[in-house]
Amino acid sequence: MESTFGSILTALGTGLPVLLVQLAVTLALLAVGVAVYTRITPFNERRLVSEGNTAGGLTLAGSIVALAIPLAATLATSAFLLDILLWGVVAVILQLVAFAVATLLIRDLRGQIESGNVASAATLVGVQLGVALINAAAMAG
Repeated sequence: MESTFGSILTALGTGLPVLLVQLAVTLALLAVGVAVYTRITPFNERRLVSEGNTAGGLTLAGSIVALAIPLAATLATSAFLLDILLWGVVAVILQLVAFAVATLLIRDLRGQIESGNVASAATLVGVQLGVALINAAAMAG
């Protein structure tokens, strides 16, 4: 009969490789989502952040969190790697669409973010986080 500690080690040995692969896939999806996001935005977040532009930093940070929320829900509710990959791609696409819609709703978003308008950045982040939470809940189903 195996000891409790032995059972724990066996479970760890079985589960840890799966966890690491699922985590790696989810982090890769997040990295791809952030890379695509920074390509489609009308402003250069890296430059704005390096210049100390608070609005630029806020929009980039908010976008990373907004992309991570539905990916985390997908990771938490999917048992298989293919589920994580497919629903993760859907989550990223929905978040990028939410950003695109928000840019249409916020007049002169580029100019406002580049000039450091934190109120506009906060509005954009609010839209992105709101959609992210609804997106995550829908995926958790």
